[in-house]
Amino acid sequence: YQRRVRGFSSFRFQGPIMPRPNYSRTYTTPRRPFEKERLDQELKLVGEYGLKNKREVWRVKYVLGRIRKAARELLTLDEKHPKRLLEGAALIRRLHRMGALDESKNKLDYVLGLKIQDLLERRLQTIVFKRGYAKSIHHARVLIRQRHIR
Repeated sequence: YQRRVRGFSSFRFQGPIMPRPNYSRTYTTPRRPFEKERLDQELKLVGEYGLKNKREVWRVKYVLGRIRKAARELLTLDEKHPKRLLEGAALIRRLHRMGALDESKNKLDYVLGLKIQDLLERRLQTIVFKRGYAKSIHHARVLIRQRHIR
């Protein structure tokens, strides 16, 4: 397949039309870029969990938003609906395996109660620091980056 591109006086052919690469979105920027409360909250998270930049906060917030959205959609269905039973159990199982949700919390209502800190606590960098393998949260990031800890 070739496409025509209109030049100054005539048509010329360019190469074949290539399909677009299939990249999915990983984060969304905030709607209000200079909201003081949100900026302070994000800066506190960046410092507490040793993140590189605010984009890492936005990425976790985006993942959490997608999890919560799935739970909200499932909660609108009837309690005996097969989609709610199957996908709800899969979502809760995934969160149990990730460590974001306790084993005792087996309902979709608990998924809506998740906070961004629950997901940030499960990062390798945070676990390395909390277990005492690193002197600081930043040192933990360096150890992981230099592949002393995998």
